[in-house]
Formats: sequence, C-alpha cells, structure tokens
Amino acid sequence: MPWTEQPPRLDIGVIGTGRVGAVLGAALNRAGHKVVACSAVSQVSLLRAEALLPGVPVKPINEVAVDRDLVLLTVPDDVLPELVAGLAATKAISSGTFVLHTSGRSGIKVLEPLTQQGCLPLAIHPIMTFTGTSIDLNRLTGCPFGITAPLALRPVAEALVVEIGGEPVWVPEENRSLYHTALAFGANNLITLVNETVDLLKKAGVDNPTAIVTPLLSASLDNALRNSDSALTGPISRGDISTVTAHLVELAKISPATLNAYKSLGRLTAERALESGMLNIDQAQALLNVLGEDK
Repeated sequence: MPWTEQPPRLDIGVIGTGRVGAVLGAALNRAGHKVVACSAVSQVSLLRAEALLPGVPVKPINEVAVDRDLVLLTVPDDVLPELVAGLAATKAISSGTFVLHTSGRSGIKVLEPLTQQGCLPLAIHPIMTFTGTSIDLNRLTGCPFGITAPLALRPVAEALVVEIGGEPVWVPEENRSLYHTALAFGANNLITLVNETVDLLKKAGVDNPTAIVTPLLSASLDNALRNSDSALTGPISRGDISTVTAHLVELAKISPATLNAYKSLGRLTAERALESGMLNIDQAQALLNVLGEDK
C-alpha cells in the first residue's frame, strides 16, 4: 500500500460554545482534530458543550487559549474585538498559533492585535443557520464557508473547511462587510417576509396559511435562484397600477410598517423589472409614482 502523508492533527481550544462554536468544534473532532478545552458561560452553553463536546473540560478563556495549535473564537460579532484585545493584552496565545474566528462581518483585520504577536489569522464564516444541536453536523456537508486569510494561509483555511465537509468560498478582506450585508439582507429579510405574509393571511381569515404559502414561496425561491429577474411575477412586474394601489390601501389599514416595507421593496422590484426589460420606462415611472416614499 503506498504511503500517504496525513494532514497534521490540531489541538484546539474553543472560546464560546454558542450554536456555532460547539457545532464546529464537534465537526473538527469528527475530522480527526482534537478539541482539548472550551469556554462556556451560560447554562445553555454548558449543556451544549456537554452534548456536542463530551469529555472536553470547560475552562477560563486564558486556559482555553494556552498551548493550542488552533484557537477558535466563536463569539458574537460585537464581542469579538474586545475578546481579541484581551487575549493580546494577556499574551494568552502563543506565536505560531492559528486563530480562527467565524464572524461574517469581519475579515482578518480584527485579529491584528494577535497577528502582531505572531499568531496566524483565519476568518472562516459558515453560510448556514445553526440550531446548536447535532442536527447541524450533517448540514455542514456541502455548506459554503466564506474564507478570508493571508494568501500564504489560504490553503490552510480551505483544508479545514473541506475536512469538515464544507465548500470554501474566497472573500477578499476589503469586501467582507458587503459580503455579510448581502447574506443578512437575503436570509433575515426572507424570514421576515415569510412570517409577515403568514400574519397577513391570518388577518384575512385564511385557515392554515403556512400550508397555503409553502408551495408558492418555495417555488418563488427556486425560480429566483434559477432564473434571476426573469422569475419576477405579480402586479409590479406587469405594471398593474390598479392592483398595486389596492394593495397599498389594504396595508394602510393594517400596519404602517408593513406598508412602508411593501413600498420600498416594490420600488426595488420596479427598478429591477425595468433593468431586465420586463417594464418600459413609462410603466416603471408610473409604478414609482404610486409607490411613492415611505411614511
């Protein structure tokens, strides 16, 4: 049998056993690495660590970070700079250690205080929503990960993602914020749109609205991903002024916030329909006049 060199196995410390940290730690364990310590503050985090990282000792942050090959920083975006500053101030992480964060918004610049001490920075963001349970482990198969790293470390970042079953996607440092904005705009607003649609149907007296909209919304998402703007349907894409006006009247009776959202998204839809050739300039302008400004 030919000899093949195995990738190096890493001793890992996980700082923050939230939904992402515990799952990624478990995934790295499954790939053959070893999580040797983790930190957890809340009772939920402690239970999550016990379930997904059984036998891994829970320690203070500085002890989690010391003498590791890789330190995983899985804390909320707003906490990350403070955590990095604290780790740098206490010199808790040895030079030559890989330091990996999972923030979508930040690239490797946020790790600069540690990089200046000889640490090796990696930003690896899973493009997935997490439950913080073992269900997420299978969802990592084929999951895209937005990676940012120094060019010399790009192969390391890509290898870690591939080892846990993911698909690495390169994101330049200067575009990291826009990248995250795009993902949040789509994923977060999609949930709001779905739930608001269901609530409006309830107010219309429709029974079991979730079941009614599931085929429609599922097909709309699939069509949009497959066909881009040519998937647009409905009164705005047809230039149906009277129907749009009727919608505005109904929403004005129910919710100013929903009315403003309809108008804002309607203007964006009209502009995209114009650019894609579905509307002519007169139709688009007429729609924009009706949709007006938010109140």
